[in-house]
Amino acid sequence: MNISRLQDPANAPIGVFDSGIGGLSIVRELLKLLPDEALFYIGDQANCPYGNRPAEEIVAFSREISHYLIAQGAKIIVVACNTVSAVALSHLRSIFPETPFVGMVPAVKPAVQITRSGVVGVLATQTTISGRLYQEVVSQCAGGKRVISQPSPGLVDQVEAGDLDGPKTMALLEFYIKPLLAAGVDTLVLGCSHYPFLIPAIRHLAGDSLQLVDASEAIARQTTRVLDREGLRRQGGTAPETVYATTGDPGRVRFALGCLLGKPGRVRGLRWLDGTIEDGSREEEQAELCRHGHSAAGVRVP
Repeated sequence: MNISRLQDPANAPIGVFDSGIGGLSIVRELLKLLPDEALFYIGDQANCPYGNRPAEEIVAFSREISHYLIAQGAKIIVVACNTVSAVALSHLRSIFPETPFVGMVPAVKPAVQITRSGVVGVLATQTTISGRLYQEVVSQCAGGKRVISQPSPGLVDQVEAGDLDGPKTMALLEFYIKPLLAAGVDTLVLGCSHYPFLIPAIRHLAGDSLQLVDASEAIARQTTRVLDREGLRRQGGTAPETVYATTGDPGRVRFALGCLLGKPGRVRGLRWLDGTIEDGSREEEQAELCRHGHSAAGVRVP
């Protein structure tokens, strides 16, 4: 990759984006594996969920978000969304050839390797399941094992609402998972970055005998490999700040950071205007700083 566009590429941030807060499951693993790296995360909550949107909309959203992250100096972009990876990853790589992209695909291969019953279930959005990338992975990796693909509308909305184990969430999980268990599934692939936050609820419903396969850690490892391959690893120094941004309500993301990652963070407000992403108003940034107990005076907002 040619990254000459960056003056100091090793110290540039890793860009990460998702349709909402689900990609924080990837951020969690990146922070563990790459603590010296700066991250810039965008959740497109104004348009969440992506799973029921036309492909052309998903491509347009992801193209503009990637453009924004590159403009912010991202040295690599992690597409922390299975739906975007299924629909738009090849497009993003073609129009931004100087930027490495790491995408996601439901972890069918490792699931097939560990199943004892020979039946694997996959929870994912309909768009992911219908995508060519997912179909190719199943075709190449099933190895004679049965793979049952289960669309699961509504779960992303529950995670976005912060409802990880309420009655509606549990009812949806039971509706999707119980038929899989009845079909002999002993290994369940979490095919959406929102779903790792539902693991305790799934465990409560299905017990410990159901093996759960979450690709988050594998995505973090792949990001590390790409950084090393491209010579982009940051080497120590002052601990960098992770920047969080949303096209929706910053308050919801602040709440999610506390609940899902167990740590606070400053959240930048973004907005869509005529198909492009713009920074939120100066007043919004100042209010955000004040909510964190800092004086807005004299603070430089990037």
